[in-house]
Amino acid sequence: MPAFEGEEGMLFTEQTISQMNDNSLYHTLGIRIEKAAEGQARSRLEPSPEVCWPFQGQPHGGILFTLMDTTMAWAVVSQLTPGYSCSTINLDIHYTRPAKGNLFYCAAEISHQTTRYSFVRSEIHDADGKLMALGQATFAIVEMEIRH
Repeated sequence: MPAFEGEEGMLFTEQTISQMNDNSLYHTLGIRIEKAAEGQARSRLEPSPEVCWPFQGQPHGGILFTLMDTTMAWAVVSQLTPGYSCSTINLDIHYTRPAKGNLFYCAAEISHQTTRYSFVRSEIHDADGKLMALGQATFAIVEMEIRH
């Protein structure tokens, strides 16, 4: 069941995060999760040239959406006990300016959680601290199937 007041969520050590970061999606897009604990997560995006389209040096909005969705999910999972995960139900994102540059940061935090849902807010900033996008999402808490 989900972790709540007085319960411990999943513990993500630097080694665990490093192992989870080692996947083809994150490598292709340039995403790195930096922190996930206590309902908060932080990531960075160093977009590869392949995801900067239609303008060079400007990642496509879908890449920022994926960065936000991924970071929010890490915030949710950090509050869950082993055997549970989450699934995005809805994510609303508002782009505040064109994302130009080669380094972006995303921070996400759970704003409310029930036994079945987590509600999360997030922001993406460029390397100078300018707001690129903000969003909010709803995640369903799901029990993972154990296959033998």
